[in-house]
Amino acid sequence: MTRHERWDNFQFIDRQLVRLHMIEQYSFGSITILGRQYSSDLKIINGQVHSDWWRKTGHSVDLDDIPDILSAKPDYLVIGSGSSGLMKVSDDLRQHLEEIGVEVIVEPTPKAMGTFNLMYEDDKKVAGAFHLTC
Repeated sequence: MTRHERWDNFQFIDRQLVRLHMIEQYSFGSITILGRQYSSDLKIINGQVHSDWWRKTGHSVDLDDIPDILSAKPDYLVIGSGSSGLMKVSDDLRQHLEEIGVEVIVEPTPKAMGTFNLMYEDDKKVAGAFHLTC
């Protein structure tokens, strides 16, 4: 993302510069990112939203489910495992991420969105994968 594009994430309020969260809101089955509402699972890679994310096995994430994230080579991957945390990350994926030096953080989606926002706002090279239900 260029410096100019990053200004889209700022807003001037009463002469103060306030940075808006990339992920603004989450509720079961819905997430709002930079003013746009999504109702299907999605990934965020290099600051870009990739909606309609499907996995081979609905409530599990494996290597084959995130090749675009892996090719982006983030330092961190935040996985939102659903409202109550039912989606699981395969052992193969965890091991592969460890081998290539990507720290994976798996949390229920309400908490994961906050973690992602903090890392993104700190200019960490972070990708996200978010399950919106269960």
